[in-house]
Formats: sequence, structure tokens, C-alpha cells
Amino acid sequence: MKYDVIVIGGGHAGCEAALACARMNNQVLLVTSNIDNIADMPCNPSIGGPAKGIVVKEIDALGGEMAKNIDKSQLQMKMLNTKKGPAVRSLRAQADKKIYHKEMLNTLVNQKNLEIKEDMVGSILVENKKVKGISTESGNKIYADIVIVTTGTYMKASILRGMNKTPEGPHGEKPSLTLSDSLKELGFNIKRLKTGTPPRIARDSIDFSKGERQPGDNEIWHFSYSNYDKTYDIDKQLPCYLIYTTKETHDIINQNLDKSSMYGGIVEGVGPRYCPSIEDKIVRFKDKESHQIFLEPESKYTDDIYVQGFSSSMPIDVQDKMIRTLPGLENCIVKKYAYAIEYDAVDSLQIKPSLETKIIENLYTAGQINGTSGYEEAACQGLMAGINASLKLQSKEPLILKRDEAYIGVLIDDLVTKGVIDPYRLLTSRAEYRLLLRDDNADFRLREYGKKVSLVTEEDYKSYKEKEREKYNLIEELKNIKLVPNEENNTYLESLNSAKIYDGIRLYDLLKRPEIKIEDLTKFFKKKYQKIVLQVVETDIKYAGYINKEQKEIDKMNIYENIKIPENINYSDISNLSLEAREKLNNINPVNLGQALRISGVNLNDIMKVQIYLKGINNERR
Repeated sequence: MKYDVIVIGGGHAGCEAALACARMNNQVLLVTSNIDNIADMPCNPSIGGPAKGIVVKEIDALGGEMAKNIDKSQLQMKMLNTKKGPAVRSLRAQADKKIYHKEMLNTLVNQKNLEIKEDMVGSILVENKKVKGISTESGNKIYADIVIVTTGTYMKASILRGMNKTPEGPHGEKPSLTLSDSLKELGFNIKRLKTGTPPRIARDSIDFSKGERQPGDNEIWHFSYSNYDKTYDIDKQLPCYLIYTTKETHDIINQNLDKSSMYGGIVEGVGPRYCPSIEDKIVRFKDKESHQIFLEPESKYTDDIYVQGFSSSMPIDVQDKMIRTLPGLENCIVKKYAYAIEYDAVDSLQIKPSLETKIIENLYTAGQINGTSGYEEAACQGLMAGINASLKLQSKEPLILKRDEAYIGVLIDDLVTKGVIDPYRLLTSRAEYRLLLRDDNADFRLREYGKKVSLVTEEDYKSYKEKEREKYNLIEELKNIKLVPNEENNTYLESLNSAKIYDGIRLYDLLKRPEIKIEDLTKFFKKKYQKIVLQVVETDIKYAGYINKEQKEIDKMNIYENIKIPENINYSDISNLSLEAREKLNNINPVNLGQALRISGVNLNDIMKVQIYLKGINNERR
């Protein structure tokens, strides 16, 4: 049987890609080496966090599944950075990894147009630089118009502890041994990357009284916009605990650095800059007397506690000594020791903004194979690859999110424009326009796109449009309702530690005062509004000056973004272009002048020369 789309890999990228393609009315085959590892969380049992939590909401606004799934399986919810500005606030959920897997598998199994097959893919079938399907290690050839590769950390994976290097996946599975060779033969540059994970400890063997209890919030939160009217029992959230490394921990690590895989010289891959191992932290930050460690539950159905911040590639005997120097873990039972894992990835500069590869037509890649780290980064790429693969089958233009529209746009643009040296992790600092890319407004930014590609249900779209109407009505009320300077109003303002008014003032202008919250003004409203609508409008009004400044910068940049560059342009034909710019532009082949300007080594002078050259081409065609 021939399929429209084959998705290789059942991790977070693969699940989103398969669901998006099936929901866009394609016949889809998801091939995974082990169904029990569908939507697995081999590392941190959580979803969200700074920047990442916003990505999850963006996935939901576009019609993806991750937000709905974590809402079903959360053990604890927290809104982070609430004391900071709205640009950096983000939701994080502690996940029940067993329920998360079960719920996602159930969604996949019950999805129309989607079939799941257990097998290991050995190679990609290609004819005349165009994908034809896959060949499995069991000898089957399966054909499809499009193949999406989402292999995570499984291509030539090796587990490292000390001087031991074992070819296996995160749970001891057989890795994919030939797929990266197949990609290399097709012309892909293969990179070797590394990541790691901490030990797991038996819950009953930990003395939690030595840690600082970290409960969930006393407020109901949701990732999915579809769940905003639902509730859960706040009191039943499971706590995490905060502890710190000790001088003894540091001494043991320093005395045994030569036994670490990284410092012992057997590591080939480049590790994550923003999520270092505990030995790397101690070497890099010698002045710090201790480092934070979080004890996090993995599930209600297991007694595994995840020791966040304590990933390591030390041998087991050294790890055992290290762990017992942590407060509360002196007599712990270690269920699984930490490890580093190396794996193959492709060069993301060989990928288009649509996530289709430049080398092979109709071959898409998403997730850690593109050099990213994190479940959220993987899931959003899987969703975008699935959307764009489906759009290509419909002979439509791909959906390319811009940097001012979504963190997803920032991530993909960074990958295809700047490339990856170490595993890429999303950070709020990567977004130039982060005041626009907030936790509270993802659906206002992206819901229309989700509807346009048919991934947002009529019910969800109707709910969004009602929210949009509420937002408009609230802004109108704030502009139209005017407070007069009478005793009652001034007494109320004084109770809010705000200055008296001596002339009439619109609620809209009153809200600009930093000490005034929108909840303080609801007593004057004629209508009742959803809490999320109040939040969005308040932020838009209070930060209007900064938002307008960002918008002006975006408008300037859009001049370049809107000038498309033909795919077949040869930058060697452009005279007076710097050698570095010529080399980088030919290598990356940007889709527009905006992307070209973001390439390291390409300056505005180079862009002007390219622009003049493009005008010349256009004049000749006329």
C-alpha cells in the first residue's frame, strides 16, 4: 500500500506531524521502533517553562495536540516569572509521564487516516532527488509521496557512563544504525550531538524534610484554550522539592573528573550549552559553592523521583557517591543512574523554512534530528512539518511563521539561518519581539492560521471569535467610560494607592497607571469578561509604548522580508559582494532579504548589492 505521508519516529515531533497530516485528510503511516515509547519523556518529566510554555500554547492555537495532552496528564501547574514583566511569564507543568504516553497513544490510535507500525527504518528511498518512501530493517519497502523524519536521539545512539560507551537508546533499546548513513549518502552533513539525563531515585528512600517544598499554584491554569472552562483539584497537585549540592558533592566530582565521559575524552558529540551536566557546572562555575537540584515526581503510578539538575556521565560507582552527598538522599535507592547520550543529527542549514530538506524533495525533518533539544521544540517542528507537508500535497504555499508572529517562527528561522553547533534550546532572549509573543495572546496571533489549515475545530474557532469580540468590546468600554473627579471615585483611587483625579479621565488612560490593575476597574464595567481577555487587554494598554516601538522595528524589517529571492540565484554572479557573504548566501540560499540579513557574516552593504541585482533581474524579465 502507498501512503500520502510516512512519519519516522513516535516522539513528540512524530506525534504532532502524524496527527497534523491525518487531520488534514492524508493517509498517514507512523513508523516507530517501539509503541511503548510513543510520546516518551526520557529526560525531564515536564512540559513548558520559559519560552517553551509559550510554544505549547502556540502549538494549541495552530491545532496541535501537546497542550491538550499535558492538561490531561499534569501533576502540578505553575506560572513562572509572575513578578517579572509579561514578556517572560510562562506556564510549566510537571507531567505524569505514564499518563502522557497513554493519552497521546490513545489519541493516535483513534485518529482517522492514521496507522501505526512497529519497525526500524533502515534507509530513505529516493529517485531523481525526490523521496519515494522507506526501507525497513525487516526488509519491507513502503512507499509514500512525503516522508517526515523525526528520529529524536535514536540515530546511531550511544549511552555513555565513564569510559563505557554502549550503542543503545535511552531505555536500552536498539538504536537506528543505518538511517544516518542513508542520509549521508544522499548528501546530508551529519553532526554528532550529545545530551544527558539525571538519575532516578525511589521516592520512599528520600528524606524530603531536608528539602524546600515546591507546591503547584493555588490558581487553575491550562495550556489548551479548549480547556479554559475546565477545573482540577488544586489540593491534589504533587509537590517538588528543592535541595542544593554540597561541598562534599563538589569534592567528589573534582577528584573524579578524569573518569567522566566528557572530561575523559570519549565524547564525540557537542553537548547542550544551556543544560550542562553537574560536572560541567562545577568546572565552569568554580566560584559557586552550590547548585540547585529539584526532586520531581515522574508519575502517580511509579515511585521514580527525577533529580533535575544532576545529569552526569560519571561511572556508576562515582555517581553513587555523588548522589549520597545530596541532602535527603544519603540513604537513597537509585533506580536508574544518570547517563549521557550521543546521536546523529543533520545540518539544519540544509533545511528550508518549511522544514522540507533542500537536498531531497518531499523529505522533511523535525525535532532533535535538526539539532534542537526539548520536547516543546520538537513538537512545534513536527506540527509545522506536518502542516507544510500537507499543504505541499495540496499544491499550496507553505506556512512560514515570522519572528514577530511566534516563538515557533524564531526557532525555525534560527535553525535554517544560523545553523546549530550545540543542541538548540529556546530562550526568551532569542526573540527580538518578545513583548508581542506572550503567554496570554498565542491564540490572537495564530488561531486564524490554525483555522486556515483546517486543524482548528469549529467549536474552538467559535470560542476564539467570541473571545476576540470580548476583547474589542472591553477596549471600547475602557475608552468610553469616564470617571469624574468626585469624592467617591477619589476615595477609591486612594484605597488603591493611586493619585486623585481633578479632571475626568477615561478608564483606558487610568489603566496606564502602574499601580492600577484591570481587576480594580471591573466594578465600572457594564459587561463581564473572561479573565484571559482582561489580562491581554491590560498588557496591551500598559505596554502600548513598547509594543508600538517593536511594531515600528517590525515594519522596517518587513521591507526586506517582503522581497523574495529566487531559489536558483547564484551569488557568485553578484559583483563586489564580500567573499564571506557570497559563500554564506550560496550555502544557506535564503528565501528573502530579511533572512539574508540575519545570516552571520552578511551585512547591510551586502544586502543592498543583492537588492540591486534582484531589481536588475526583474527589469530584464519585464
